[in-house]
Amino acid sequence: MRGEVAAGPTGERAVRALAAGGCVDPEGEAAALLEAANEGAGAVDALVERRLQGEPLAWITGRVWFCDVPVRVDRGVFVPRPHTEGLARRAVDLLPEDGVGVDLCTGSGAVAAVLRSERPNAIVLATDLDPVAVACARANGIEALPGDLDGPIPAEVRRRVDVVTAVVPYVPSEELHLLPHDVLEHEPRRALDGGAGGTAILVRAAAAAARLLRPGGSVLLELGGDQAAEIATTLADEGLNGARVLGDEDGRDRAIEARRA
Repeated sequence: MRGEVAAGPTGERAVRALAAGGCVDPEGEAAALLEAANEGAGAVDALVERRLQGEPLAWITGRVWFCDVPVRVDRGVFVPRPHTEGLARRAVDLLPEDGVGVDLCTGSGAVAAVLRSERPNAIVLATDLDPVAVACARANGIEALPGDLDGPIPAEVRRRVDVVTAVVPYVPSEELHLLPHDVLEHEPRRALDGGAGGTAILVRAAAAAARLLRPGGSVLLELGGDQAAEIATTLADEGLNGARVLGDEDGRDRAIEARRA
């Protein structure tokens, strides 16, 4: 039913309510809520009301499609964004069939799930500080380890990793108030707040990648705004060179890639 327009009186009522509430895709969201209701998530009207109160759609339906992979998203876990799909697809390109990938700050495990889906013979590990996120990632079939960045990664894996990915908090603390109200109201603040300038955890993630990567291995860090120049310098200082910025179709910086020589 994904992507189909909700049909019938109940679906039409849901579409009207979501449209009146300012939803940008009322037909698509109504279809997703109807599907969730049919799977036992609750009455459609109750699910619509939760959405109108700003609760993320993925929390209500319990999942999101990410790179065409269904990813479970539990309440309280950061919802994977469509703009992260480019980073995930690039990571697949960089991960050998029998390679080793590590996803830091994995959240629901979405990026790791794509790696597992496309490279089933590879070793894919993930980490996160939040025990709720770790449990969610494990429910998605990911070998998720609780802890800070690369701290939980076993010694025998270090310096053997082909690709490190990280979607860390990178919204500048001073710009958090500019985020949509429903994001601030519902999604975990520590998954958003990147400190002054938004680069505090990005800098630490770059250092973590340097401790994990094999010679020739690559790191992909999601970022935003004008953070690319600073993080390129940080990566170079960590011995990760050839930095290039990955942008979206609107020309916005979305990620940075670098390689251990």
